[in-house]
Amino acid sequence: MDAAKLIVFAEEIAAAARAETLLRWRDCCAVEDKGEGTFDPVTEADREAERMMRQMIHARFPDHGVSGEEWGDQPGTGRWSWSLDPIDGTRSFMCRLPTWTTLIALLDEGVPAAGLIDAPVLDETYVGHGNEAWLVGGGERTPLRASACSRLADARLSTTDPFLFDNPGTFDRLQRGARVTRYGHDAYGYARIAAGSIDLVVECGLKPHDYNALIPVIRAAGGQIGDWQGGTDFARGNVVAASTRQLYDEAVELLARA
Repeated sequence: MDAAKLIVFAEEIAAAARAETLLRWRDCCAVEDKGEGTFDPVTEADREAERMMRQMIHARFPDHGVSGEEWGDQPGTGRWSWSLDPIDGTRSFMCRLPTWTTLIALLDEGVPAAGLIDAPVLDETYVGHGNEAWLVGGGERTPLRASACSRLADARLSTTDPFLFDNPGTFDRLQRGARVTRYGHDAYGYARIAAGSIDLVVECGLKPHDYNALIPVIRAAGGQIGDWQGGTDFARGNVVAASTRQLYDEAVELLARA
């Protein structure tokens, strides 16, 4: 089984997840708090979308492993596995904002090989594999390319919430140097790096299901994604994604001063 066929399958399971999430988004489904000490929302849409995706994967590829946000890890017996986040941006979902996404990553021996960021309300699906990234929307497929922005002073910067940073000054230093800053977009901000309308996203505390799908999409569109030290160790959940290597390096230098 080659990666191209698996990417087609990823688009199929994203479409199935839409059927579970969109209806519940429109109907304002109930929200539960699964956090301990901090609010961590989950909905029936999260659980049912991931359940559906897992069911489709196991039916088609019973040897593939699956991990996700809402259910336990299920190791596979072969090289391929899947990383799922049924709703990245549940806070946006519960507020009926349109930029929440579904994240699907195909991993080859544990390394993200292909990524899909689906924005159901917007009817936008961002896909990346190898050196090719594309957007599917309105029945059309359009190539994606990150911008050529190479300086923070020219950059359109985004983060989900600046109050999530342990040191409040960390992000403040970046936003004071950027041309413009936007908040609250979760994984959709990374999709827009691939599309060329956002230049830099900096976040902390991400889990594998949050970032696995982002890595192939950003890189396939010509962007740069790594950790806060200039490497590719995402274990701490500290992520910098940028349109160019120069912009990434400038952001990492500022983060090192925190």
